[in-house]
Amino acid sequence: MKQNLMFIAGLCAASALTSPAAAQEAADSSSASGSETSVYDGDWLSVGVGMGYGPSYDGSDDYVAFPIPVVQGSLGGIGISPRGGGLALDFLADPKKGVGFDFGPAVQLRSNRASKIEDKVVRSLGKLDRAVEIGPSMGITVAQVFHEYDTLTFSTDIGWDVAGAHKGMVVSPALTYFTPLSRGAAVSLTASAEWGDRKFADYYYSISPAQSAVSGLAPFSAGKGFTKAGLTAIGGIDLDGNLLNGGFAIVVGGGYSRMLGDAKDTPLTSVRGSPNQWFGAIGIGYTF
Repeated sequence: MKQNLMFIAGLCAASALTSPAAAQEAADSSSASGSETSVYDGDWLSVGVGMGYGPSYDGSDDYVAFPIPVVQGSLGGIGISPRGGGLALDFLADPKKGVGFDFGPAVQLRSNRASKIEDKVVRSLGKLDRAVEIGPSMGITVAQVFHEYDTLTFSTDIGWDVAGAHKGMVVSPALTYFTPLSRGAAVSLTASAEWGDRKFADYYYSISPAQSAVSGLAPFSAGKGFTKAGLTAIGGIDLDGNLLNGGFAIVVGGGYSRMLGDAKDTPLTSVRGSPNQWFGAIGIGYTF
């Protein structure tokens, strides 16, 4: 679940450290009234660093801590959003209100079972290579759902491994609701899932006869399908009490994910791990 946690922590920074959608809505409203300008009026960039804590691999019941860097912003009209070990670009400008569309490329590094494998039996299977997944990121955002500053976004990333690790395809849909709680605080709630093709599932969840002989785990052949689904809550507080002027902010986030299908039934999860995956993160960022 390390990969999921990195993505979620990235959303922490995207939603609360920078609050690009809702803060921009607030900025548009303020600018229209002539009362205030915002750091989000033109080009802006947010950088952050945090610490995550989650399962050592997808399906593990051993937990590890690791650092999380995050970059988020908008430069020259191109949106930049964080991903686990990567980022996504958005070439389409969002309207000030109503429905907007997102589209651009995404790239992310998947490090599942590539390091920090705490379980000695799973470690005996050998470390996996890191995958680099590249593909389109697309979404629909609805602004002002319940009030003037909230947003609801449905997004999907589709990635193909170009590094020769799993050599397959993975699809990651998500539904996120974002709303400020006050001038200096905001929260987001996200429901997400992951679907992998046969190559993806086989690489991460199958156990070959040779691996079975080494580890004592039963052989297992994993097929395509949904591998996980979960819910995440994220909250952020601007340290000077004003999300619109940038500066420093602190974010905390946590959530639960459930392994599904063959990703749940594999002995890596059912025998050596757990289908219940908990995770959390805390970080600090600066927007300018």
